[in-house]
Amino acid sequence: MIIRLSATVYGMATAPTVTPDKTNQVTQKPYPNYKVIVLNDDFNTFQHVAECLTKYIPGMTSDRAWELTNQVHYEGQAIVWIGPQEPAELYHQQLRRAGLTMAPLESA
Repeated sequence: MIIRLSATVYGMATAPTVTPDKTNQVTQKPYPNYKVIVLNDDFNTFQHVAECLTKYIPGMTSDRAWELTNQVHYEGQAIVWIGPQEPAELYHQQLRRAGLTMAPLESA
């Protein structure tokens, strides 16, 4: 018995497939920013939290650190820094090692 397969079984391979030029379709997508969030707890003092923020967060002023410390206390948390992933991981780790209670990093 001889079985003959039609050209449709082979997908009509007689014409070459043309793929669109993808070099013009490149789109740049910015890297996401990440939020460093300090959580309220029952064992860190206001002084310690404010000092840690001024020590580890670049450009943090004493006044801003105290504002954020109050926000942590009265609202339960505060976003203390937003930016690229690598520095966000560093600041998060430094604050956690200093004893602050930290929320997991999340994209902004």
